[in-house]
Amino acid sequence: MTILSAFWPFYQFLWTVFFITMFLVGFWCIFMFFGLVIPMWLTEGLKEYFGKVKPFDPEDIRRKKMYEQEGVEVIFNEPKGNGPFIHNDHGHHH
Repeated sequence: MTILSAFWPFYQFLWTVFFITMFLVGFWCIFMFFGLVIPMWLTEGLKEYFGKVKPFDPEDIRRKKMYEQEGVEVIFNEPKGNGPFIHNDHGHHH
């Protein structure tokens, strides 16, 4: 027997809290995968793959969501310059 055996109920409590937390996290991941990710792959993903919709551009989302608020200046609303973007027509990385 070690001195740690005196703290056994506390370790049991910590393990129980950890187990329940990981259990909920694991089920959340499973539900999100089968309930959200796979249906998105099978609908929007395949439509984009076969050219039914235009390729997804994250910049579109950013331009839509960032609206000017009182006293807040949106700096990156229309990014200019030549960065390592995915959708640049004059690619520097060839």
